[in-house]
Amino acid sequence: MNTCQEPVIHLMHAYLDGDISRQDEQMLQAHLAECPHCREMMDELKMSALFLKSAAPVNAPEGFVSGVMARLPKEKSQAGFQRLLRRHPLVAAAALFLMLMSATLFSSYSNNQQFSFTKQPNLVIEGETVVVPAGEVVKGDLVVRNGNLRIEGEVDGNVTVIRGSKYMASTAVVTGTSEEIDKAFDWLWYKIKSTVKEVFPSSKDEKKEE
Repeated sequence: MNTCQEPVIHLMHAYLDGDISRQDEQMLQAHLAECPHCREMMDELKMSALFLKSAAPVNAPEGFVSGVMARLPKEKSQAGFQRLLRRHPLVAAAALFLMLMSATLFSSYSNNQQFSFTKQPNLVIEGETVVVPAGEVVKGDLVVRNGNLRIEGEVDGNVTVIRGSKYMASTAVVTGTSEEIDKAFDWLWYKIKSTVKEVFPSSKDEKKEE
């Protein structure tokens, strides 16, 4: 176990909260310059803080938090949460944010039944089926919700079908990933990945934008 972790982590949280003295900050920076383990932990905490600041506000369904807290053992849950909040305020805030975001996304998945798709000029719509015609190339990611997708041409990007089916002709080409989502947990993971991708775009995505 890293013996320097416990005292230094308090300085990390104080630094991220903007509540650190100049002397302590100098001590922290000097330690991070020599300790790769703590430096890696500091980078992860900074990314978590940036994610929380960049993410859009979410509202939990009415009574969600009180319902969860009511199901927890009173004394142990309160003491444990207070201890976590006192020792690791940033981690506790991130955990609460993820809990609220998950509740909102589950609600969104259950309530949204409308057929929709990524708008592209060379797509053909047949009822609730989106068709990529043979010989056509769709540039960018393609998402179809509450409908089907038939690919006869090429999609230069990722393909995602939510609550629907995907059909691939022998001439079909998809240069990116391809997935079908029909469960709430799959939907939750998809939204988390999409959010992280928006907040921390990969070098490949940045090159595409340029």
